[in-house]
Amino acid sequence: MKSLVLACLVALGCRAGPAALRVGTTYTVQQSGALAVLEAGWTGPTFATVIGPSGQILRAAAAGDVNVVITHAPALEQRLLVAPGHALLRCPLVASRFAIVGPDADPAHVAVAASAVDAFRRIAAAGGPFVSRGDSSGTHVKELTLWQSAGVKPAGRWYLESGTDQAATLHLADERRAYALADLPTYAKLGGLGLRLLFSADTALTNPYTLYVVRSPTPHPASRDFATWATTRGREGILALHLADGTPAFVARAGECETIAKR
Repeated sequence: MKSLVLACLVALGCRAGPAALRVGTTYTVQQSGALAVLEAGWTGPTFATVIGPSGQILRAAAAGDVNVVITHAPALEQRLLVAPGHALLRCPLVASRFAIVGPDADPAHVAVAASAVDAFRRIAAAGGPFVSRGDSSGTHVKELTLWQSAGVKPAGRWYLESGTDQAATLHLADERRAYALADLPTYAKLGGLGLRLLFSADTALTNPYTLYVVRSPTPHPASRDFATWATTRGREGILALHLADGTPAFVARAGECETIAKR
């Protein structure tokens, strides 16, 4: 599958032996530092990570190309993985926050918006500019939902699509003195940006991550063990990550792993 060549990193090195556990996850899990925590803490069989936008990772899971996925696009997860019967186990993992970032001058006055939807209306009214991921990622899906709620169909010269990952998108927004929707832990990890954090105080900007064990005729024997570990010790490590101001980068999500009945 072409999308899987985006990045395939073998966490503990390439070696002969049993097949690696294939874990599909997103750029924000990688770029926020959460993936490094999982790679460092897991002591079970070697796992290989396949990194891409949530939409591509979920399609890879549906095709049987990965054993476990960690994504943050609930609507896509339901449509591409759960409803068709491709998920065996669903585990709430952690949540972060999205934030609206932009130039220090803030010509659209996003910093004084009443809500995330109001902020998006202000950006559209001011003619942006705005840089979108445009890549079927969880961040892109959230952005499109906010535009829809704002009653805006973004188009024209003020609306740019990067078609790439979160870090590259934020660097492009910085170069263009543009607004963007950012995963807050990833934004906090990037240095040298002139972008200012303008708005994040809205529950609509919650960014939930879920781990799924993928249904397969020949499941990897370590899939369930990894899910159990990731939602206990692994999650503890992720929750220890902090933003620059000392606040937690992630919070725990309530709920236990649940078996999903086959459709």
